[in-house]
Amino acid sequence: MKKGMIKVSVLYPNGDGKTFDMVYYCNKHVPMVAGLLGDSVKGATVEKGLGGGAPGSPAPYAAMGNLYFDTVQAFENSFGQNVDKIRVDLPNFTNIEPVIQVSEVQI
Repeated sequence: MKKGMIKVSVLYPNGDGKTFDMVYYCNKHVPMVAGLLGDSVKGATVEKGLGGGAPGSPAPYAAMGNLYFDTVQAFENSFGQNVDKIRVDLPNFTNIEPVIQVSEVQI
């Protein structure tokens, strides 16, 4: 990714009683989202939380999904019209309420 791109991170906080199906997320949800958002998505990554900063501590996030766009407007135009279709799929892979952050890539 290059400087100035927009990164939309969807973070799934870890914790007791929280579940996350990584196989469904990678094989069904992410491709569905990419299909809905179309050419506005310039890249995507998925990360699985393994641990926290201290050895043996749990990961703060069970998973993170990242989507990259050229501009905030490109993200808003594609995501806004599809948000309901995306959210309705959440119970198929998690019981976690995601946290979303929009960032600008610096390096």
